[in-house]
Amino acid sequence: MSARRRTPARRSPARRSPSRRAPSRRRGKRQGQSPAVLAVGVLLLLWMVGQLLDLVAANRWIVLLVLLLAVAGGVLRYRHRADRLRREQESARALRYAVEQLDRLHHRAFEHAVRDLMFRDGCADAVQVGGAGDHGADVKATDPYGRRWVIQCKHRKAGSAGAPVGTPDLHVLNGTGRPVHHGDVVVLVTNGRFSRPALEFARTQRLHLVDRATLSAWAGGGRPLWELLRAVPPPRGPRQSTGPSPSPTPLA
Repeated sequence: MSARRRTPARRSPARRSPSRRAPSRRRGKRQGQSPAVLAVGVLLLLWMVGQLLDLVAANRWIVLLVLLLAVAGGVLRYRHRADRLRREQESARALRYAVEQLDRLHHRAFEHAVRDLMFRDGCADAVQVGGAGDHGADVKATDPYGRRWVIQCKHRKAGSAGAPVGTPDLHVLNGTGRPVHHGDVVVLVTNGRFSRPALEFARTQRLHLVDRATLSAWAGGGRPLWELLRAVPPPRGPRQSTGPSPSPTPLA
């Protein structure tokens, strides 16, 4: 019996992969259409602008109406800001802190409390700036007489029983309060006490110190700080308002 010869299997012709040139042609066609679409868009925009100018030229009362609406909007915005400032100041005037309440605060919250007291006294731009790179200033404010206040805060958890604030802290404040922060009144506020050398240094350098007793009178009463301190620089000008400011932060 003769062996059958196995005929080699015919290989089916390889399928041709779809040509990649077609997408390239389509992509080129799309790219060719982009400048045309852009040109049509520009022409349409120019036509719309021309139509708008023709409309304004034929109806000049539209320009007057727009100007009147802009002026009315500005007046309403100004009145809204003024009313908000008035309400904030009326609310702030009732702000009072007991010194024992200030003792329980975190040092950052103590800075915010000092800011709120300055705002209560009419410093509408009072802001807390203490933190890394503050250059010795924790609170800045402009009083109603135009004087710029630069305040450093030193909080003592133990109050007057804590370590007294010494001259090193005053050296930093004295070196930056006027040259860097351009302060007219440079102040250090603490709920504790000051060392004797600190008191003498502050006197010779025209620095104002607010110790626990002064802070208690300021925070618990209604008199502004400049009425409680001695030798405060004279006003720069008549009493004025410095614009709206965020409402005082309530303490827990």
